[in-house]
Amino acid sequence: MGSSSWLNMVERFFAEITNRRIRRGSFDSVDDLEEAIYDYLLFHNAKAKPFVWTKSAENILTRERRALDALDEIRGNR
Repeated sequence: MGSSSWLNMVERFFAEITNRRIRRGSFDSVDDLEEAIYDYLLFHNAKAKPFVWTKSAENILTRERRALDALDEIRGNR
């Protein structure tokens, strides 16, 4: 569960590629699609910004623990 925040960021990035480049294009081949993705990555990385966490690790872990406790309760593990 600790990696879910990281995974959410990866999913968000793929959604961004999809919305900003793939859905707006028309591709005749897989090679054309791959080229569009690589072009987008070059564009994105030219102005890349580091991700800055807005919550402390303690806050994130506290919320995760609360969610896991609630899930255990729902499943009848408590």
